Amino acid sequence: MSDTQQRIAELVKSNDVVLFMKGNASFPQCGFSGRAIQVLKACGVDAKAIKTVNVLEDDEVRTGIKEFSNWPTIPQLYVKGEFIGGSDIMMEMYENGELQQALGNQA
Repeated sequence: MSDTQQRIAELVKSNDVVLFMKGNASFPQCGFSGRAIQVLKACGVDAKAIKTVNVLEDDEVRTGIKEFSNWPTIPQLYVKGEFIGGSDIMMEMYENGELQQALGNQA
């Protein structure tokens, strides 16, 4: 496992809610990342409880997260170490209540 993959694995393992995104929770730098933050807030997750990783600040993480999850797009949400998906999947899960369940006591 590369250093980047180890860094990503450690972030995912050591934080209950991790969002790899473009920008940060206060200033998302793409519409999909902004929607992901809005969905988490709609689930009642405190912004302080979300560990965001700005992939625009680190090309290795930007490429590495796609390999780590085997998922081609960003943002990517992890809850309690489990890959959830991107903003479309988050929205779909939110609408049917699955995301709130996955977030459990984070909301």
